[in-house]
Amino acid sequence: MICVSLANKDIDSIFQILERPDVQMAEVRLDSCPLTMEEVEDLFSSIDKPLIATYRLADASQVAEAEAKLLTAIQAGAAFLDLDIDAPAMMCKRLRREAREAGTLLIRSFHDAEGTDSTRSLSAVAEKCIHLGADIVKIATTATSEADVDKVLRLYDLFPPENLVAFCMGDAGSRSRVECLAKGAPFSYAALSPEEATAPGQMSLADMRKAVYAGLPGLDVIGNEQVEVGCSKSCAQRAIILAALADGTSHISGYSPCRDNESAIEAAKALGAKVSCRGDVLTITGTAGRVSAIKELHAGESGFLTRMMIPVLAATGSTPVRITGEKTLLARPLPGAAAMLDFFGISLDGEKVPLTVSGSFDFGNHDTIEIDGSGGSQLVSGLLAALPLCKHNCTIHLNKPKSIPYIFMTLDLMRQFGVNVASEMEGPEEFVETQDWSLCDAITFEVKGGCSYKAADVNLEADWSAAANFMVAGAIFGKADIKGLDTKSLQADLSVLDILPLAGAAVSQEEESGIVHVVRGPLRGFEVDASNCPDLVPVMSVLAAFCQGESTITGVARLATKESNRPGVIVEMLKAMGVYARLSGDKLHIDGRTLESRLLTSRLLKGGSYPTYGDHRIAMALAVASLGSDSQIVMDDVTCMDKSFPAFMQTFKKFSGQ
Repeated sequence: MICVSLANKDIDSIFQILERPDVQMAEVRLDSCPLTMEEVEDLFSSIDKPLIATYRLADASQVAEAEAKLLTAIQAGAAFLDLDIDAPAMMCKRLRREAREAGTLLIRSFHDAEGTDSTRSLSAVAEKCIHLGADIVKIATTATSEADVDKVLRLYDLFPPENLVAFCMGDAGSRSRVECLAKGAPFSYAALSPEEATAPGQMSLADMRKAVYAGLPGLDVIGNEQVEVGCSKSCAQRAIILAALADGTSHISGYSPCRDNESAIEAAKALGAKVSCRGDVLTITGTAGRVSAIKELHAGESGFLTRMMIPVLAATGSTPVRITGEKTLLARPLPGAAAMLDFFGISLDGEKVPLTVSGSFDFGNHDTIEIDGSGGSQLVSGLLAALPLCKHNCTIHLNKPKSIPYIFMTLDLMRQFGVNVASEMEGPEEFVETQDWSLCDAITFEVKGGCSYKAADVNLEADWSAAANFMVAGAIFGKADIKGLDTKSLQADLSVLDILPLAGAAVSQEEESGIVHVVRGPLRGFEVDASNCPDLVPVMSVLAAFCQGESTITGVARLATKESNRPGVIVEMLKAMGVYARLSGDKLHIDGRTLESRLLTSRLLKGGSYPTYGDHRIAMALAVASLGSDSQIVMDDVTCMDKSFPAFMQTFKKFSGQ
């Protein structure tokens, strides 16, 4: 990225500059900008763009002010803190501790205004910076020749580029300010104008943008249009089936159609419910648990609907029922389903749709039932929805749970329809302390039998799964503003709010409007466990392709049974685009480069024809990737997106200014 150095600016001028769309990132020189403590706090707390807080000490009399202003900037949300290698040790120690607690990355910087030492000597300086706690090492020397520039740029062969900003000052070193970005540096410094340079040889913002971004002329229009996505199909499908089982008439607002949602409506009708739709409101008159005698139920292409309906049909005494489907569902196995259901006296005559469900719930003498949850959450959600309709109380002990947020989404919607299931999550001491769902290794559910669902009015949430595609696009190419999202949602793909900052992007939400903002930052490799948010993996893989260094996504093995063999398809897709990717057991490893590095080294993603394998998540990820490709990406099937978001391409074209 290009970081604008701001010196000798008052607070009003700084805010005006940071509102400019061509200013992606800024360094605020607190030693020369006449800002009060209140203004420092206001600045660093209210600007979404990544800011560096810097204070260059002229003498010891400034130490107290420097520490106070830098500490205020850290606590207000500064993305980076820049401390000179020779700054007072105790001040640096205190500020380093505060930065760690606040999540502010520490830059330790070295400046040589006289010349450029050998690469070996500069390497020793970099090692010292790392020893002093640097997340990013900054080395700026003065070049008098091309040889000096080469000495500095050779540092990128010795240290991870994502952790190094090394360039030369002076007219002879000007090219190094762009070439460091080609090497993978997270950012390089520019001046608003030649007259406002804060160091010799500093390029103007206009000249540097022309040098770096000429290869993507449409970059400035991406994200200028606000985005509104449809409802969460995960919420909608659950609400529709529960309303169909309920006594009375339910109203489900915020509804938007897609193939999976329409399949759930057809399943509700098959159960005997009456369904009508006016605008974005579904009206469903339920069956009070007395479902129609049906011989066949069509699940469309929905794996979740299939897994939810199997136990529901058994609990309502509707078996045997033939469940049919279409498209990718016909090739998707149901691993572990037969064994789990057999324990309850329910049998399946196959491992894939079409299949026949036979039998009804029989608990035998068991009060507590052990279930292996490593195969996913969908069948577990179906069981939890069905068990209260049975006569017996039971305790379900779920081991190795996956996609945990989806399970609690099911419980929350059941509660809205009048049925409560108590739950207790278990895990190691670290889980107890952090309540991090990825550390949970078991959940116990206390299910009371003989219950009935009651009609409810439910407001469906906007879909975080769809929104994640726009948020990733914004994180890579500029910005994204998404309307209507609930940041308190139980949707699993809310995890995108945690993953994007890990990669270096900035995420915030307006209190009044609720609009979620994503602004790009210096992107770096990240590690994430996607066991609880598997639908994010395709688009997170595209994000990783534009993050400098290696990214590791864990929890991908079970995605082989989604609409496509997603892990294999993702690796194949990325390799065809020129990105190194590999699978190692349950982990996906991706070697990425920053957008700037790709542009400057002619390594944008390779365009051409790509298969979607009928997978809506792969198709959406390809659309995001197309914004950073060297030629058009042509998909063999865009209609597969109708499964979850029929208006995706139309919305995406507006978002990207196409």
